[in-house]
Amino acid sequence: MKKIFKFLLKIVLGLLAFLLIGFIVLKLVFNEDIPQGEKGAKADELGYAILEAINHKEFTEVKEIHWTFRGVNRYVWKLQQNAVDVFWDDYKVAYVTTYPQISFAWKDGKKLKGEELQKAIEYAGKNFNNDSFWVVAPHKIMDIGTERELIEEEGKNKLLVRYTTGGTTPGDVYLWEVDENNKPIAFKMWVSIIPFDGIKAEWNDWKMTDGGFPLPYSKSMYGIEIPVSDLKVVK
Repeated sequence: MKKIFKFLLKIVLGLLAFLLIGFIVLKLVFNEDIPQGEKGAKADELGYAILEAINHKEFTEVKEIHWTFRGVNRYVWKLQQNAVDVFWDDYKVAYVTTYPQISFAWKDGKKLKGEELQKAIEYAGKNFNNDSFWVVAPHKIMDIGTERELIEEEGKNKLLVRYTTGGTTPGDVYLWEVDENNKPIAFKMWVSIIPFDGIKAEWNDWKMTDGGFPLPYSKSMYGIEIPVSDLKVVK
């Protein structure tokens, strides 16, 4: 029995050591500093050019956006009502984006109260903030509480966007890369929920939606697809 325990302990310690070494290597590889650029009119000019390229006005006028993230969280975002229905397992939360405290939640059709209600609302809000970003992030580059810098890098103009307030993780920074038509094709990120700096995500397969604005139907990080599915826009 002791031999088996020692053998299993060696395996566990070996796996932990492997994971630790892997983490250290990744931390050394992805340790890019946030670039410094020029704030002001030129940065905002690129920001507005990006919004024009993705038909931001049409985006603000749509009725609903539906999608599923990780095959777990399902969303019906009602943009004109500042509300979103969030579904997972046996839960449903009618989440009010502007005043989360007045949101409602159900489990198995039973309305929740007290601590259960608060936990469900917190889950819905945190996940909606993250999961919606992977759907409509380019439309948020001029949001209230953002700061922008024009970055000249590799002979191209890029837009650095810093989120100083709002959301679940204020302080996050994204560096957007665009094509010749100012349509976003990728960003690098410095975010609190990922312990590595400067990780790059690619935004591909842009298609026109029924709402009159395009969305990227494929997003990936180093070949790993971001799990957004069942994407639909209701005008």
